[in-house]
Amino acid sequence: MDKISGAFARGHKALICFLTGGDPDIETTERLVLAMAEEGVDLIEIGVPFSDPIAEGPVIREASERALLSGTTLDSLFALVRRLRGVTDVPIVFMTYFNPVYKYGVGRFAETCAANGVDGVIIPDLPWEERSEFLAERSAGESENVKLISLIAPTSLARAEDIARSSEGFLYCVSSLGVTGVRENIGAEIGGVIGAVRKVSDIPCAIGFGISTPEQAEKMAALADGVIVGSAIVRIIAAHGGDSETPVREFVRSLRAAVR
Repeated sequence: MDKISGAFARGHKALICFLTGGDPDIETTERLVLAMAEEGVDLIEIGVPFSDPIAEGPVIREASERALLSGTTLDSLFALVRRLRGVTDVPIVFMTYFNPVYKYGVGRFAETCAANGVDGVIIPDLPWEERSEFLAERSAGESENVKLISLIAPTSLARAEDIARSSEGFLYCVSSLGVTGVRENIGAEIGGVIGAVRKVSDIPCAIGFGISTPEQAEKMAALADGVIVGSAIVRIIAAHGGDSETPVREFVRSLRAAVR
């Protein structure tokens, strides 16, 4: 069993947490990943900072800006994961836009992910219908275990079954239309999408976009196999910077209790 599948096979709903790599600096990101792993987070998404993150709200946009100003690059994030692999086996997924992948070289990117211990990638601006280039480049090397994780939204209901049949790792189920960010209310439409997926596939479904409180996490965990929390964690990091480990631990602990 690969590590991503293992994250959903532990007898409880999976808690997936996101942070922007290099915000406010690589050293803080390294401490926070280890802290979240110690608190029982099942899978960690590291956002690759990008100058034009079209799917992100202001919280993650500003985090990307801080990370870029601190000098964060793809190579520094690969080196970070390599160091982390010496002390933790928590599944790690990169969330990135296609531009940095294309500039790095699709095949080289997939190979470097595999060589340094990145278990999967999420590319929100890569349409499902156009994923063949990534898959072909990946297959040309020795990076088959780097899963390309698909997103599915309430607007995807008509093709939910097709996406589910060909997806890898887990399905990132987008709870609401629009960009990432904290929301008071999360749309109920995603339940119908998950129902369509489960008719044709047993791939795990994790709900993200807008989950910011333990109460919301508990509600979404009842619908899916896991929940994804991002902007709420990034907002804590923005407020505390290099001193964010303790408040992040406390927040993650509350999420873990709610999800399980």
